[in-house]
Amino acid sequence: MLTPVNPPTLPASPFYSHGVEVFSAQRLLFISGQVGVDADGDIPDGIAAQARLANNNLEAVLAAAGMASTDIVKATIYLTNRADIEPFMAATHDALTDPPPATTLLIVQGLADPRLLVEIEAVAAQTAHP
Repeated sequence: MLTPVNPPTLPASPFYSHGVEVFSAQRLLFISGQVGVDADGDIPDGIAAQARLANNNLEAVLAAAGMASTDIVKATIYLTNRADIEPFMAATHDALTDPPPATTLLIVQGLADPRLLVEIEAVAAQTAHP
């Protein structure tokens, strides 16, 4: 079972949980940073298109492992431009789970390819069902 940990002494957020407790994990999946690159190696212009594609790529890795976005317990998001925070959130809002995972968002100087604007890595866990 995955349980969000959100103390009342910390500000609430619809975008992340302060912590996620995992009980009786049977499987853990560590997902490398997924970027806005399609299967042909094409990189679309703009944060919205790259964010959606990076998220789709993340979901493809989860699906290949028999997991879903609801199994994500920790996500780390790397953006290359602070101004892209709101457009990123808008583009990926539909992918948010309830409760959301523990999440860290960082502004970085650059990613592996200078055209890349976003990278998302995650840890997913499936728990034993009683």
